[in-house]
Amino acid sequence: MPAKVTLTIIAGKLKGQEYQFSDRTTCIIGRATDCHLQLPDDRDHRNISRYHCFLDINPPDIRIRDFGSLNGTYVNNQKIGQRQPHQTPEEGAKLDLPEYDLQNNDTIIVGDAVFEVGIERDSFESFERLHANLKPENPNFIGILKKLIQRALSGESSLISIRGYQIIRKLGAGGCGEVYLALNQDTNDWVAIKVMLPQVAASESGVKRFLREMANTKALNHPNVVRLRDYGYCDDSFFFTLDYCEGGNVVDLMAKRGGTLSVEEAIAIILQVLDGLDYAHYAEIPYVRQADGTIAQGRGLVHRDIKPHNIFLTRINSDTIAKVGDYGLAKAFDQAGLSGQTFSGRDFAGTLEFLPRQQVIDYKYVTPEVDVWATAASLYCMLTGCCPRNFDDKEPFLVVLQTDAIPIRQRNSAIPVGLAEVIDFALVDKPDIYFKSAREFKEALVSVQ
Repeated sequence: MPAKVTLTIIAGKLKGQEYQFSDRTTCIIGRATDCHLQLPDDRDHRNISRYHCFLDINPPDIRIRDFGSLNGTYVNNQKIGQRQPHQTPEEGAKLDLPEYDLQNNDTIIVGDAVFEVGIERDSFESFERLHANLKPENPNFIGILKKLIQRALSGESSLISIRGYQIIRKLGAGGCGEVYLALNQDTNDWVAIKVMLPQVAASESGVKRFLREMANTKALNHPNVVRLRDYGYCDDSFFFTLDYCEGGNVVDLMAKRGGTLSVEEAIAIILQVLDGLDYAHYAEIPYVRQADGTIAQGRGLVHRDIKPHNIFLTRINSDTIAKVGDYGLAKAFDQAGLSGQTFSGRDFAGTLEFLPRQQVIDYKYVTPEVDVWATAASLYCMLTGCCPRNFDDKEPFLVVLQTDAIPIRQRNSAIPVGLAEVIDFALVDKPDIYFKSAREFKEALVSVQ
């Protein structure tokens, strides 16, 4: 049995109602209609704020933080957060309130509703094993990769996908892994090799879930998508071979251009990104391996993390080719519970800059339109050097939920009016995202060129 978190209302008008979570997700408790765990907007629940508190659920772990609510949130009858009576909701959103890790049988009190937390741990792994062998803070990724390549040369079948590669230099690094330029000594083919380590000892089900996602991603094959050539898992390490894009990413290009791109250059890149997304959203994925081992037909993949950092550039003859990279890899790593990271810290705002409110409200069940919104946000950033919303020192999740994108000409008045109107429409996400498909957004951009 995989890990699971259950919230059961044990007191209040909704007593007996139960909510179960078996995958990585976020959950907002409140009266607002778009809360993933919505409580009634009636007289019995008026002491609950519209956006009351936030849950970051990564079974078997669950963390809570108050959103600066008027009447406070309580864990085991202890108040964990509340704004002062004289403070407005906007002022409450600026409060730096602490986060709390919840345990089995803990209680959460939100207004008159009392939730009991139930935690079931992964039956494949004991609690002691999951938490005993934490990964080192500063792992030697290059040493790990070189060791794996040496073992591949000796004939280990699980490492065949990296056999014969020579590491040239490091290309980049992230919290859970590093990327290296490598040369296949047999074919003279250049690739990027990424190695990633789980930040906590990986459960068997988490590894299987992540590898299922990678099997689906490997099926993508389009000129504007960085191809996942192969992947593997050995000695608690994941490794991937990917297309090498010698031009770096859009952030690198923006730095070379002084911080922003021209309209012509930015649009040329974004149109290619939309081509890649249009393909991926409707691609016939050959198979989707289910948790029970059965195989079902699948169609289309959502990236879930489009931003300038994940748009890569290469050249073919004299043409610059843009490719969507890291296709679902980072988010799948998170959802499989391998990153050991929380969504709810203020340091998560860097990703929230490119997320629509729909992705915050319902992180697990995202649709292709969230990628379209994020692409528009990336174009906005490329043209202005800013993200669409102002985060300042406010609670970042509430900024996404409660504020609209700033009209792009307020950031850069030189942007043509017709183009600005299309971008502003593309960044509408309340109540719904305006452009539903990558193709629709592309056609709108082409019409104002």
